[in-house]
Amino acid sequence: MIEEVGWDHLVRAGGDLSFLIFRVLDMKGRVHVMEIQLDKAYPRVPPMVSADVPYIFNLKWSMNSRLKNLVQQFEKHLEKLQGFWSTLDEIDRSLQIVDSKQASRAIPSRQIHVGLTIWYSGNDCFIILFIDINDPRSLPECRFMGLGNTVNSLRKTWKRNVDKWERDKAFLENLECLLNTQLPRLADEETNNHLDECGICYAQYLPIGDELGPQTGSATDYTCENNSCSKAFHSMCLVDWLRSITTTRQSFNVLFGNCPYCSEPIAVKINATKN
Repeated sequence: MIEEVGWDHLVRAGGDLSFLIFRVLDMKGRVHVMEIQLDKAYPRVPPMVSADVPYIFNLKWSMNSRLKNLVQQFEKHLEKLQGFWSTLDEIDRSLQIVDSKQASRAIPSRQIHVGLTIWYSGNDCFIILFIDINDPRSLPECRFMGLGNTVNSLRKTWKRNVDKWERDKAFLENLECLLNTQLPRLADEETNNHLDECGICYAQYLPIGDELGPQTGSATDYTCENNSCSKAFHSMCLVDWLRSITTTRQSFNVLFGNCPYCSEPIAVKINATKN
């Protein structure tokens, strides 16, 4: 069952195979995690699918269907969402997003800080953009949040310039044209300072306990260098995972293998393991 999809795509499986988690790369090299729940009556009863997408595709399933057919349908679904995710990437990698940890690929909206003119007044100003999933280059719905004249002014400017939106322009260029202001950019240190959950144990912090030694309670400390992946891990979890893979190589105190999500080559020191 797993062989037909590929063991290299498997992230995690339930002991009784009641659930399977696979990683799938889209056309742009983005890594997506798909969880498949299998009913006891499988394959007579179709699997249930959840993933980091704004909506789940309509699964076509019959008694003769196999897991590889499900994965193929998921891949086609990802193709349809490429433009949407490219727009989100343009926003996420450039602008100051409120609660950026909650800004997943499954959510078609972004709350953005607007304008340095706001800070001296003591009143924060934000806009919430709602991106059309099926037509991401079209004019987004925009809601303004904040107090004072600045918000009212921005709202009036947006309405006055709304006809200036051009589909062929970059999304950020259009946005700043309608607002008639340059939006604050994401500082370099902010792009590298997000605390992510581990892609193996799914926790931000390791448990607290003597058996973990100096690693007890530590946050994720390793990030895949593939920009399309950038998955975070605890070095300890990554070492344990690499040791379970037969293709992993070791040189002195370093393990060489591949990222569990994107297969990018990785190297991790063994001294990150449990005492």
